[in-house]
Order: sequence, then structure tokens, then C-alpha cells
Amino acid sequence: MKPTSSETQDKTVAHDRAQSPASSVSRGEIDKLADFMMLAQRSCLLDLSSDLNEGKVSYAQFFLLGYLDEQESLTMTDIARKMGHSTAAATGLVDRLQKLKYVERVHAEDDRRKILVRITPKGSQLIQRLREGLVRGLSEMMAGMDEQGRDSLPFGEGGGRG
Repeated sequence: MKPTSSETQDKTVAHDRAQSPASSVSRGEIDKLADFMMLAQRSCLLDLSSDLNEGKVSYAQFFLLGYLDEQESLTMTDIARKMGHSTAAATGLVDRLQKLKYVERVHAEDDRRKILVRITPKGSQLIQRLREGLVRGLSEMMAGMDEQGRDSLPFGEGGGRG
């Protein structure tokens, strides 16, 4: 008898867990999180898109600003690697953000030839404002869910189990 796709997925998850014993997340929990992310994207992307347009920032620039807001500074090579771009493309992103005064280039203290990119207070304020918009959108979305729906989320009261 041929196994069902659910049985095959369960075996794959069991195999993956055997390969990585530190992972205790079930396929069902991952599916619930993916469903939530899809719903959250639909609920928040339109607002985020208009906010990005207002700040004259693309999605790629927004992601870069998010990385920079978490780090003290990054080299152009680090930025290219994190963004999955060439160094030339990363340079273009940084150039545009620098013109908007969201980032600045500075020399590394240990090697003046090395150029680092860091977010400015204006860039951090933009990221904080956009993040608050996402929080509002998610709050509204979750307020519209019933208790069972919220509890079924991987981070809800029930922790996505049961």
C-alpha cells in the first residue's frame, strides 16, 4: 500500500528531526506559522508599501535598513552577502540610502581603507515607524481572530500544540 502524502511528510519531518535533534518543531507547527505569515503579509503589505513609498524606500532598502538597525555597522561585502546581491548592487542600495540620509559610510577604526556602513538616527526612526505600523496591523488582524484561532498560532496560549 502506497503511503499518503501526510504520512510521507511525517516521515520526512521525523527524518529531519533525527538529522537535527535540537529541532523540536513539528511540520504542523511550521505549517501554522507559514499560514500566519501569509495572512500577516496580506494584511500588512499594503500599508507597508505606502509607508515605504512615503519614505522613498524600496523593499530591498527596507530590509537593508533593518539589518543595519540590528548591527553597529556592516561592510559592503557583508551587505551584499546578507542581501544576496553583488557588491555593485549593494553599493547602489547604499548610495540611494545615503542620499536620503538614512545611512552613512565611515572608515573602520582599525583600517582606514575599510569602509563601513551604519544606519543614521533618521534611518533608525524610519525603521521604528515602519515597525510600529506592522505591530498595529498585526494587532488589528489578531483582534479579528477568535480565541481558538489565536491559540492555534505557534506562539499563542496553546503554543500551536493540540
